[in-house]
Amino acid sequence: MAQDIITIKFEREFETMDANHDGYLDWTDYQRLAERYIDAYKLDKGDRRARALQSFCQIYWLELLRHAGVDGDRLTKDQFVTANRLAAIDTSRLNVTEGGGHAIFDVIDVDGDNEISKDEFARFLRDVWRSDAPDAMDAFAKLDTDGDGAISRFEFIRAMREHFFSNDPDAPGSLFFGRV
Repeated sequence: MAQDIITIKFEREFETMDANHDGYLDWTDYQRLAERYIDAYKLDKGDRRARALQSFCQIYWLELLRHAGVDGDRLTKDQFVTANRLAAIDTSRLNVTEGGGHAIFDVIDVDGDNEISKDEFARFLRDVWRSDAPDAMDAFAKLDTDGDGAISRFEFIRAMREHFFSNDPDAPGSLFFGRV
């Protein structure tokens, strides 16, 4: 049987997001994620990019709870995987790949030139996702599909779609949490 690459990606995302390593995700994990972006990029909490990211995180969390069908306010890894799969295809309230991708891109693109440079991407990996894997920057070259030395908004959003929908382990969007 072929490996389910999408499940592996979501499981890695869960492990990265589970800040206190208790085996569950809850709203505080998403608050911490938004705060890591805000702190890493030294954004004022009133900055529209910070507000957009915080709003996205809150709506995304509520959509995960809705799709998981749980009574409580936390998710196990299996519930998280299932909820992400369902939230990604249900765009009735929130388009996870598009909305989240644009909010995140706007924060990472510090100089506002509509591209993510190598330095901006390195900061994203180091300060937000706290990744120090030696091959982490290899993802930059894969995400920069046209080879121009920067990740365009189009390339980033396409990679977000691949993260949620592609079972190809070599797809650029499969590299956000390390090589599958």
